[in-house]
Amino acid sequence: MEAILRDLVPLQQLDRAKVMFRPRTNTWPLSQCLLLLWASCAMSESNADNLLPELSPQEYMSSLQASKASFVYFQKSSPSPSAEVFLEQLEHSIKNLQDYGISVLKVKCDREEAIGYCREDSASGSAYLFRGHVLLRELPTDALFSVDAIVANVLFALLFNEVKYLATLVDLQKLEDALKGQSDLVFAYVQAVGTAEHRVLMEAAFVYGNLKFALTTEVMLLKSICNEEADVPSSKLFFCHCKLAVDPTLPCRRTLMEQPLTTLSVHKFMKLMGEPLVVEAVEDPESISTIHLQLGLPLIFILTQKETSEVDKRTAEFVAWRLLGKAGVVLLPRSSISRDVTSQPNMALKQAGEGVPVRYLVLKDPEEIVSLVESHKDSEPSHAGEEEEEEYEDEELEEGENYEEEIQDDQVVESVIRDRKHELSLEDIQMLTEDSFAPALAMASYAVVLFYASWEAVSLVVMQSYVEVAARLKGNPELMLARVNCWDWPQVCSQQNITQFPAIRMYTREGRKLDYAAMWGTEEMLRFIELGKLSCPLRLTTPEEVEEYLWVRISPYQGVSVLGIFDTNMSEAKEAFTEAGMVLNGYVVTGIYSEDDATILSHKYNVPLPALLFAKPGTQERSAIHLSNYSTRNLVDVIHAMILEPFPEITIGNLPQYFQLHKPLLILFSDGALHEKDEEEMRQLARHQEDENFIACWLNLKNTPVGKGILKAYFGNSYPALPLLLWISLHTGGQIFVFPSDQTLSEGSVLAWIEKLKSSREFPSGKSAMCS
Repeated sequence: MEAILRDLVPLQQLDRAKVMFRPRTNTWPLSQCLLLLWASCAMSESNADNLLPELSPQEYMSSLQASKASFVYFQKSSPSPSAEVFLEQLEHSIKNLQDYGISVLKVKCDREEAIGYCREDSASGSAYLFRGHVLLRELPTDALFSVDAIVANVLFALLFNEVKYLATLVDLQKLEDALKGQSDLVFAYVQAVGTAEHRVLMEAAFVYGNLKFALTTEVMLLKSICNEEADVPSSKLFFCHCKLAVDPTLPCRRTLMEQPLTTLSVHKFMKLMGEPLVVEAVEDPESISTIHLQLGLPLIFILTQKETSEVDKRTAEFVAWRLLGKAGVVLLPRSSISRDVTSQPNMALKQAGEGVPVRYLVLKDPEEIVSLVESHKDSEPSHAGEEEEEEYEDEELEEGENYEEEIQDDQVVESVIRDRKHELSLEDIQMLTEDSFAPALAMASYAVVLFYASWEAVSLVVMQSYVEVAARLKGNPELMLARVNCWDWPQVCSQQNITQFPAIRMYTREGRKLDYAAMWGTEEMLRFIELGKLSCPLRLTTPEEVEEYLWVRISPYQGVSVLGIFDTNMSEAKEAFTEAGMVLNGYVVTGIYSEDDATILSHKYNVPLPALLFAKPGTQERSAIHLSNYSTRNLVDVIHAMILEPFPEITIGNLPQYFQLHKPLLILFSDGALHEKDEEEMRQLARHQEDENFIACWLNLKNTPVGKGILKAYFGNSYPALPLLLWISLHTGGQIFVFPSDQTLSEGSVLAWIEKLKSSREFPSGKSAMCS
């Protein structure tokens, strides 16, 4: 996973900007939620090829960058056994910390080059967190016993100003009082810092910068706010609704997250907490869909009439608060429901899942509605879209090892509490104001502008990647990289119709505006900028230009070339393709050929017009399809689907592309390269499937070690032998089916097995924990 999360500064002065802009953090699509979950499934898993960079003190000092965070271990001599354990875990943490913009290094302390941190006592017992040349925190290595402990403690040190540690109920109440009317609070109890749950909370604090975060490890504090009887309770997370508590005499309402504290459960919970308490609608209940239904939760309709509207609103609010995070509540006029429904029902219930009818009920008391939903949740089987939540182990624990025993002493909290605040180096990025915005854009052939808010967490996350992009593109006279702080210049952002931040937009000399919608990693941004400079679709006028276009790579970031071929009188199809090319500009290279001799190309590639031709420059790989639907949206979808690999290797980076197709995944798990015969059979299956109602793919556990965590989540520590073929229905209940181990893996046997699945003649082996 690329660096989608970076550093941030303390969260302050939210109100003025939040009136105008809505941070992007609460609007992530479920595919990115899935991406985050996949990354969290094996928090301790890293690419085995990642080696800990080893520098001399002189090399280290010269490598430091202003405002760049680095986590460094200074080794004076041969490491002790305990230091070797720490170094092994640190090596596994490299990729995880790099995702947050934190470089991980080991410095060899040679006598002739020794620096101050190469002390005998610290060289074996401490690691150091720096920003540039500034030391932020010295961390004892005996507290960094796992990947979770390393990532959690390092992030805790960086986020000290944003995530408060609370020791007593009085501390919690004081913090809530300070936030009333301003911001909501996410408060968590974890058994100890450095655990998997602590890490999940710290990662959430990076993502949801528009909220305040706090944590405790004090059992008595937890017991004082909830009915917790266990001596060593499990982790808990609360959403404190302090922004709504405008009356300083009233306490903040608290909503408990009932699921285990995992990355996915926190993301789902935050999505639900960000939704309106009660929604008003006038559509037919059958046609209404909300985030609750998408997450597998029921939707309650309070049927209202004009004469009882005030009472109905109070009822809806009461029910919504009682079922917050468990169900959605909609106020619906009786006139919106079908005339076939009698006049007696005063509420309706819609469960998640395709084809589930709306139930109309007569209930006398709001408590009956709450009881109905809660009892249904406990007694009914899961519907489509509901997947079981699983807590993933972050390390491959030895047989019989008790994870709960790996709890630290609270002294670790004291070791990371230190203030810090250092600004990024932004000399390569031009700051624009209300006066300079238009003139600067007029002078540049291409201008890339980051719209952000200086107080907002994800804005600062993206700024770090943006700084790296600026450094890579420095010296290009045609390209200007700029930024607009929407906190200081709201009028500019409003005029540019920037309603969410952070947002990146590219302005071209032809007057085009390209909005960035990919991951916030450096390479993804660079790819967007380089491809955005190309005219799309590129107009070709001769067959020779077509061949050159198909053979020669225009940009190093180019993957597949898409060519639209049209007769001169196919104006509707040409217009739709031109618009599709503009939509895809920055992501896909497109060309168009519509000359009088277009039929020659039609015969050459054996496809009737209008047609799309797909080619990989420099190879012989080409395919063509005939177009029958000329809408821009359909063309964009077709192109997206066609440029995907027919039998891809699934990775953390490309999973969202395939997940968004809303099809079951037929995944072949392998511990290394596929056997030649197995690969050929699966490729034939992928090429020859006629209905294309599933995606055949494979996952190499050596390239993507997180797959081990996924298999352990499905089957426990003793999962079946590899290679292992699974059918995973992510979008229709998350059921998992295992291809029989006694059958030969061939196109025919797999297709026959799939037919059994569709006819319910095979039983699932479980439910997917990959999404929820």
